[in-house]
Amino acid sequence: MTNNHLVHSIRATLVSAADAERGRGAQAYMKSEMPSLGVRVPEVRKIVKAATKQFPLTSPDELRHAVLELWRKAEVREERYAAIDLTGLKIVAEDLQMLPVYEEIIRTGAWWDLVDGVAHRILGLLLAHRSTMTPILLQWSADVDMWVRRAAITAQLGAKSKTDTGLLAAVITSNLADNEFFIRKAIGWALREYSKTDPSWVRTFVSTNGHELSPLSVREALRLLPSL
Repeated sequence: MTNNHLVHSIRATLVSAADAERGRGAQAYMKSEMPSLGVRVPEVRKIVKAATKQFPLTSPDELRHAVLELWRKAEVREERYAAIDLTGLKIVAEDLQMLPVYEEIIRTGAWWDLVDGVAHRILGLLLAHRSTMTPILLQWSADVDMWVRRAAITAQLGAKSKTDTGLLAAVITSNLADNEFFIRKAIGWALREYSKTDPSWVRTFVSTNGHELSPLSVREALRLLPSL
């Protein structure tokens, strides 16, 4: 039995769960050229979970093959969601060999739902391999690809007390002059999330860099903090 059984099962079950009307709406909402089946994200996750239970993946290499098979040959957006869900299996939780897979998803996905889908996976690699991942994320923060830069900014979402504030400040500072909405939104999002852990640090960062931060980033960063 190979992972082809897994991939086939996921594809077939997604098709059987399709909702054409909802799919048209989802495609329009995502401004995507790739069609949508109209399968809700929670249902995609259930389908992937059931398939991996029926056809277990036995090695990280087998998982990577299945992910890239789904991703590269996707004809509908839900197949790409399923590929991202597969990367969440424990067998590759701290596997640095997944980084090229995540980078491919970011560069070729090139939209917020797909890029943000691997943010927590990158965080897992960072927490397990700081000395390797920190310089990579610093490099990503200056990449020509906006989505790679966004991934560098959002990579520590959910890190809480394990957040490397030096890294957070650096990846944001590299992008302060960027006018792209998705970069400005990511900066505000990253700061807002960390404000739940260390509001004083976020206030100080915003105060120090306020003249360079966009109004959108400032508004998002301070949303959870009471006015002084």
